Amino acid sequence: MIDHVALNVSDLESARRFYERALAPLGYSVGPAFPDWVGFTRDGKTDFWLARRDPVGGSVHVAFAAGRRAEIDKFYVAALAVGGRDHGKPGLRPDYHADYYGAFVFDLDGNNVEAVCHKSE
Repeated sequence: MIDHVALNVSDLESARRFYERALAPLGYSVGPAFPDWVGFTRDGKTDFWLARRDPVGGSVHVAFAAGRRAEIDKFYVAALAVGGRDHGKPGLRPDYHADYYGAFVFDLDGNNVEAVCHKSE
């Protein structure tokens, strides 16, 4: 089991704003912060971090679990509204499995960010 993940970002404040809006529908909020780091917390655990350091972007895929498909739809809209780029609209991905419902966006640094629900409606 993974304890936490950190993404390298070029502009910490812009990335914080992006993830704050994009992850809110999934139950995340901004957590602890340090000069070049900011964490995101869900259910009392800070498991996602942004770090201002080089190299940045383009090589990471992160998937966030959602409890309901509607959360994924909201994630996608929120991420695009704050500068994310489409990389796969919300929908079923039956090639993965029958109930795999996900959406994909590129963040401001080109990382592939996904929200996924494995439950049937």
